[in-house]
Amino acid sequence: MVADLRIMDSELGTVWREQRAAFAARPMPDAAERRSWLTTLERLRLGHSAAIGAAISEDFGHRPEAETQVLELFPSIEAARYARRHLGRWMRPERRHVSIWFLPGKAEVRHQPLGVVGVIVPWNYPLYLAVGPLVSALAAGNRVMIKLSEYTPAFGALFSELIAKTFPRDLVHVVLGDVEIARAFAAVPFDHLLFTGATSIGREVMAAAARNLTPVTLELGGKSPAIIAPGFDLALAARRIVFGKLINAGQTCIAPDYVLAHTDTITPLLAHMRTAAGALYGTAASPDYASIAHSRHWARLTGLLEDASARGARIEPLLDAGATSLPRRMLPVAVLGATDAMRIMREEIFGPILPILAYHTLEEAIDYVNAHDRPLALYVFDDDRVRRNALLARTLSGGVTINDTIFHVAQDDLPFGGVGPSGMGSYHGPEGFRTFSHARSVFRQRRFNGAPLLYPPYDRAKKLLKFMLRN
Repeated sequence: MVADLRIMDSELGTVWREQRAAFAARPMPDAAERRSWLTTLERLRLGHSAAIGAAISEDFGHRPEAETQVLELFPSIEAARYARRHLGRWMRPERRHVSIWFLPGKAEVRHQPLGVVGVIVPWNYPLYLAVGPLVSALAAGNRVMIKLSEYTPAFGALFSELIAKTFPRDLVHVVLGDVEIARAFAAVPFDHLLFTGATSIGREVMAAAARNLTPVTLELGGKSPAIIAPGFDLALAARRIVFGKLINAGQTCIAPDYVLAHTDTITPLLAHMRTAAGALYGTAASPDYASIAHSRHWARLTGLLEDASARGARIEPLLDAGATSLPRRMLPVAVLGATDAMRIMREEIFGPILPILAYHTLEEAIDYVNAHDRPLALYVFDDDRVRRNALLARTLSGGVTINDTIFHVAQDDLPFGGVGPSGMGSYHGPEGFRTFSHARSVFRQRRFNGAPLLYPPYDRAKKLLKFMLRN
């Protein structure tokens, strides 16, 4: 352990030591205790849903309460309920095969808690991305420290207070503070660290964790493509892509980042997208449409559009602006003629901006996806099963939704995670339980067994090995 002594002398170090001591005193909490933690967490969210929604909306400038309920509250509660139902099966020792040469011994794998887990939460879904890892870590029997984003101060203050009233500090603790606190948090010698956020910051987190040999799960982002195959219903694809893109004003790590469509369909697809956006929101002033969360992000998104326009892209609004006094209302737009020379195609967008790229053949679309970093999500719109399966076999992404967007993340029994620059490791459901557990190998030898045949002197062992290694 090479933790910075200044960090370990701070409150972070104090809480970490308290949690380590609590874990040492009870290193294998039983299923009943873990279920009680999950039940308590569920009641916390249900009992304060309105206050949580109001706090998140305050941090964003405006986010519809219904959107917070659908995108954060409901899936986090479902995750806890799912884990509670299946926990007994996950905790059960797994029987494993024993080689014939070592019979009648028995082998099994037991999943044990790691100890103290750290979770670093981004600002875009502060409740869900705090509670999702917390559910998995508690189900696995760990103690948890959570660092919330400095960009969600109202939610942070509320959630920290609720957790402190609900759980003892040596079980769950919430850390607030700026980027320097976040850096110190990443340097704490956790038994596992999960980070959700930008790829660039993920590199820093991994470097800090490496100094303590802390294993990490990185949930990053990247440019998630939506591929519309020839012949697919354009109106249906447009509605589902626009929905996935514009919820939370595009501030979603698995939002469709760009669309690949056949060159002959670009004009009608754009028309269908405008129709779909109008049906969902009316105008960009709609109370159902979220604001951009903070001014720094607004400036970044504006810069992406200015760069694209200066380099020859055509910016096409998907909604009328409307009139509103709410802050940071960004008009959703499609971008035609985008190229890899533009920032908009080199950076994750994370906002209501949707480049639409043309292809002549599906082969060309697949080649484009494969020529770039592996995305966190891939969306395939195609009713041809053979062609669809071929496309899946030839691409690699963190997850996939077919003929829709984003909904793979809501399936509790599916792992969620990226690959390469879009992430490392996964969680949710059984994979979350395993991520925060140590798979401990256990071999039980019988009183009478054949192992002494391999002991020295090796005359017998040589004869036995000759027989064992025969073709």
